[in-house]
Amino acid sequence: MEEGTSKEPSHSCCTEDAFQWDTREDCDVRQILDRIGDKWSLLVIALLDNRSMRFTEVKKTIDGISQRMLTVTLRQLERDGLVSRTVHPVVPPRVDYELTPLGVTLHATIQSLVTWTESHQSEIASARARYDAEVLSS
Repeated sequence: MEEGTSKEPSHSCCTEDAFQWDTREDCDVRQILDRIGDKWSLLVIALLDNRSMRFTEVKKTIDGISQRMLTVTLRQLERDGLVSRTVHPVVPPRVDYELTPLGVTLHATIQSLVTWTESHQSEIASARARYDAEVLSS
């Protein structure tokens, strides 16, 4: 196979430092971070922890999400291998969603982020208040 014709993801957009990523739109790392960092994706992944749910259950549980946005979010998470979709052959059709093993590993990471946020929320609230007071006095 000629160089540059592989269908494997390219990592050329990433810098030498493994903890940095490029800001170009075609960077795989950036695209993945954009997906999993989306507020709806985070909520869906958190909600599906250790259970499967029907579409309507997910929609009722996530306040403010539209049917279209939930559909788009679930499709993107399914495409990325984080959520699986099971269609049951019943009338009316029943579709369940659950985290894949890969999605479960991401849930653990998200839980760490939530734990950090809970631990530091008062510090963040204080920093915001200081900032807002400085901006208002300027």
